[in-house]
Amino acid sequence: MAGSAILRHLLASGLGLQDFVMRTHRELDLTNQAAVRAFFQEEKPDQVYLAAAKVGGIYANNTYPAEFIYQNLMVEANVIHEAWQAGVQKLLFLGSSCIYPKQAVQPMGESALLTGPLESTNEPYALAKIAGIKLCESYNRQYGTDYRSVMPTNLYGIGDNYHPQNSHVIPALIRRIHEARINGDSEVMIWGTGTPRREFLYIDDMATACVHVMNLDKDIYEAHSSPMQSHINVGSGDDITINELALTIAKVIGYEGAIQFDPAKPDGTPRKLMDSTLLNNLGWHACVSLEEGLTLACGDFLKNNTN
Repeated sequence: MAGSAILRHLLASGLGLQDFVMRTHRELDLTNQAAVRAFFQEEKPDQVYLAAAKVGGIYANNTYPAEFIYQNLMVEANVIHEAWQAGVQKLLFLGSSCIYPKQAVQPMGESALLTGPLESTNEPYALAKIAGIKLCESYNRQYGTDYRSVMPTNLYGIGDNYHPQNSHVIPALIRRIHEARINGDSEVMIWGTGTPRREFLYIDDMATACVHVMNLDKDIYEAHSSPMQSHINVGSGDDITINELALTIAKVIGYEGAIQFDPAKPDGTPRKLMDSTLLNNLGWHACVSLEEGLTLACGDFLKNNTN
């Protein structure tokens, strides 16, 4: 989803497909160091957007912690190291808002990193993403590369994963509420209490932010960061409870049944709101409202995931 959105934005800016080197997961296993090395030595790209990752919601993170930490560590270590080996000077690494402590002061600024314990349900994934930031910083410090990191908030939109168990909250709710409407169910049961607050960003807004950060002059980027805290938050600036989110999705889909919650299931972090002041001051702002984005996401789901 993320890589496709970045590609759409770059193509819209006037670049052609001939300007890009792309591989699908089936064509290139990024956890395979030898394969990644061969790719970089053959292609020698000028810039790299590292959007690839193993991602999922609470259920997936809680069920497959070993896969989440191993695969994400291997992907970022292989790509960042082999990019450097091949002489790539510019790279953008995509992290996640889950890098911040569970009880971080809200909204969460970049300085909150490594100030407290992480949320237990996705700690392995968060640790891998923190390692990615530090990889970029370490290569910059030792080798003078220009490797940058952005930390997007919860993403959704065109190309999302709508798997019934392993998806994030918005695609999971879209699928569940759509199926409830089709089946005529009187209610939809959702994990947790519905009270946690989450911030969401439409995927194309994320893409514009990534390209914006990548294209910042090095002097400007470095003036707004530091060698040991170089990441930049990317968020919409607004959050919403899971209950409010479910009701909004039900409205967009046209589902009129009840939304119920199962408090025996985990909530995750109580609140995750990013402080994106730094990026806003650097000239980027989110454009797509949540309801507008949800309408586009529901259309994408109906087009590509239903008969």
